[in-house]
Amino acid sequence: MTRTADLRDAAAQPFPGDPPVTPALVAEHNLNALEYERIEAMLGRAPTLAELGIFSALWSEHCSYKHSKPVLRTFPTEGPRVLQGPGENAGVLRLEDGWAVAFKIESHNHPSAVEPYQGAATGVGGILRDVFTMGARPVAVLNSLRFGPLDDARNRWLFAGVVKGVGDYGNCVGVPTLGGEVNFAPGYAGNPLVNAMAVGLLREEDLMRARAEGVGNVLLAVGARTGRDGIHGASFASEELSEASEARRPQVQVGDPFTEKLLLEATLELIQGGLAVAIQDMGAAGLTSSSAEMAARGGVGVEIDTALVPTREPGMTPYEILLSESQERMLVVAEPGKVEAVRAACAKWELDATPIGQVTDDGMFRVRHGELVVACIPGQRLVDDCPVYQPEAREAPEAAARRAARPPARPADPAGALERLLDWPDIASKRWVYEQYDSTVRAGTILGPGGDAGVFHVPGTGFGVAVTVDCNSRLVGLDPYEGGKHVVAEAARNVACTGAIPIGVTDCLNFGNPEKPEVFYQFREACRGIADACRAFETPVTGGNVSLYNESPSGAVDPTPTVGMVGLLPRAEDRVPSHFRAPGDRVVLLGRTTGALGGSAYWVVERGFTGGTPAPVDLDAERRLQRLLAAAAARGLLRSAHDCSEGGLLVALAEAAIGGPYAGTGLGAEVDLRGHAPGLSDEALLFGEDGARAVVSCRPGDLPALTALAAELEVPAHPVGTVGEADGELAAATETARYAWPVGRLRERYEQGIPRRMRAPGE
Repeated sequence: MTRTADLRDAAAQPFPGDPPVTPALVAEHNLNALEYERIEAMLGRAPTLAELGIFSALWSEHCSYKHSKPVLRTFPTEGPRVLQGPGENAGVLRLEDGWAVAFKIESHNHPSAVEPYQGAATGVGGILRDVFTMGARPVAVLNSLRFGPLDDARNRWLFAGVVKGVGDYGNCVGVPTLGGEVNFAPGYAGNPLVNAMAVGLLREEDLMRARAEGVGNVLLAVGARTGRDGIHGASFASEELSEASEARRPQVQVGDPFTEKLLLEATLELIQGGLAVAIQDMGAAGLTSSSAEMAARGGVGVEIDTALVPTREPGMTPYEILLSESQERMLVVAEPGKVEAVRAACAKWELDATPIGQVTDDGMFRVRHGELVVACIPGQRLVDDCPVYQPEAREAPEAAARRAARPPARPADPAGALERLLDWPDIASKRWVYEQYDSTVRAGTILGPGGDAGVFHVPGTGFGVAVTVDCNSRLVGLDPYEGGKHVVAEAARNVACTGAIPIGVTDCLNFGNPEKPEVFYQFREACRGIADACRAFETPVTGGNVSLYNESPSGAVDPTPTVGMVGLLPRAEDRVPSHFRAPGDRVVLLGRTTGALGGSAYWVVERGFTGGTPAPVDLDAERRLQRLLAAAAARGLLRSAHDCSEGGLLVALAEAAIGGPYAGTGLGAEVDLRGHAPGLSDEALLFGEDGARAVVSCRPGDLPALTALAAELEVPAHPVGTVGEADGELAAATETARYAWPVGRLRERYEQGIPRRMRAPGE
C-alpha cells in the first residue's frame, strides 16, 4: 500500500451522505459537552461523523474506564508469577515447567438483556478470543449469571436463553465449561448480568501481546466479514437500559462458533509460527478499538483503508465499518515479507486475511475510504486523553439503615428451613444449567461443575489448575468494603478446597450509574475490599472488566463485583472433591463459628429480610485456612472439602452429604455440634455465615495428623461426626435438639429447585 504526501497531510472530510455533526447527534453518541469541547480542541476543528463515532466508542465507559481508572489503580497487579498484567487482551500468570495460564472475565450484560441467546453466546466468543490472542489455547469457560426471580415469565425466558447461548457457543467451539454461579434477586429483574470467563494454557515463549510495532508493517483483517450487527455496541454497554432498549437489538452481535474454532486454530498457528508481530480481537468498538489501542501501546500511528475491509453487505460506510462489532474477527500486524505466509496459514483454515492498512511513523490514527480521508486523529491522545472523572461518593442512608435493621420475629424451624434453603434457586443445584454445557471435552477435566471449583490437568505434566467465579452481592450491598473482601475470600476458599494454592484474580465489576454518589460509593468501597484481600492473599489482579450503568427503570442492579480466581494444584492427583466419599470417614469442621446472620440466606428465605451487619472478613484466618487445605491435600489427608458460605454450616453439610450431580445416591452423616459454639441459638449455629470455615472429611486413621496440622497452622479444627451409609440420614445434634433428614429427600429438593420453577405451567 502506498501513501502520498498530500494524502498524509490532508484534513479529514465527511463521507458522502454523512449527516452534519450537530449537538443532537453528539448527544446521541453519549458524549457530553466537556468531552466534545476536548475533541474539537484536539482536532482544531469539528469532527467528521466517522471521527465522532470513533470518539464515542473509545471514550465510552466500556472502553475508556473514565469513571473507574483512579480506583482500579489501587489494585495489586504485580507478583513473581505475573507475566502480563492489566492492559492487554488477558492477564497471564507463570505456572511450572515453562507453562503459563491466560485468563480473563468480561461482561455482556446489555446485549443479553435484549437478546439473551446471542448476547450470551457472543460474550463467550469474545472472551475466548481475548485468551487465544495471547497465544493460549482455551481449556475452560466459566460464567457468572444474575437474573430476576424465576416466578416471572420474562426472567425465565432470559435465563433459558442465556444458558442456551453460553452452552451452544462453548460446546461448538469445543471448550469445556468447568464452573460458574447463578443467582436470582429482584435487583436484576430489569438488567440481568452475564459475565463470561475463559482460561487458556500456553508456553511462556508463545506469549503474544497486542502492541503494533515496525513502521511499514501491514494490518490484516482476519476471519469473518464485517456486517452491520453490533454497531455502537460499546456505547450501548455504557448507558442505562430503558423502555427503548428493545430497539437496540440490531446492536447485539451475532455469533458463529464454527468460524470461531477456525479462527482459534489459525491464530495459534500464526503465533507459534512466528508470523505475527501483534494480534488483537476486534471486540468492543471493533476495528476502531483494536487498531487504535494496538497503535497506542506501540507508540506508533496507523492508517486504515475501510474500502479494503471485506464486508457482508454492500454500501457500508466508513462509520459502519469502523464501529461494527461483527464477531469472529481479528486484527493482525505482520511484516510485509510475511503477509503471504499469513494469508496462506489462514486459507488453510478457510479464513480470509486481507491487508487493510499499515503502521506509520507519525502517531496519527488515520482512516481513509479509497482516496478520501474520513478520520485523522492524534493516536495516543485518542486513547489516553478521555476526561477522567472523580464522582462524588456517599453511602445511601437506607443502606446504613438496612445494616442496623433486624428481621421480623418468627418461630424458628431449623428442620424445615434446611429443606427450604436447598430448594431456594440461589442455593439449589445448578445441574439444570451445567448439564447443557460440555464439561469434559478435550479430556483435561478432573473436577467438573457442581463442586467448589473446577480443576483441569495441564497436559504432559503432573500439575493442575483450579478455577472458580464468585460474588455474594447481598453482602456487598449491605457493606461494600467487607463484601468486596468476602468475594475474594470465598473465591480463594473454593480454590483451596480442591487442594490448590490461589495465585491470581480477574474481576468483572458490575454496578449501576457511577454518576450517582451512592453507586460510586459502592464501587469504590467494594474495590477497596477486593484490593485489601488480594494483597493479603498474594493474588494479583491481572485484568478484567468494569461494567457500569447497569440500571433500568426499576433502578440499579445489586452491586456485583464478580471475581474469577485461578489456583495452582502442584499434583493433579491430589485434587479434593466437595462431597463425602465413604461411610466411616470422620467429619471435621475447620474454622471458628460465631453465628453471624447479617445478610444471610437464612434470613432471606425464612424471614423475607435482607439486612443486618455481615460478619467482618478475617483475612488472616482466611489465609491460614487456605494454607491448611492445600497442605492437607498435598499430604493426602483429605477425602473431601467444602467451604461454608451461603446457608451456613448446615447447608454445607447437606451439600457434602447429597453427593455429586451424577452420583445417584448420597451419604448420610451423624454430626454432634454440642459444645462447638456455646451460647449460640440453633439458628445462628446452623445457618450463620461466618467466613474462614470449611467442612472436610478424612479417613479415621488420618484424623490425628489432620488435627495436628491444623494446630500447627493455627486453624481451629473440630471433629464433629462421621459419614454414614448410602441414602442414609443427615442428623445434627445441638444443645437443645436433634434434627434429622433423609438424604434422599434433601437431594430431591436440592436437585429439583430450579427445574421445578422452569417447567411450563401445567407440566
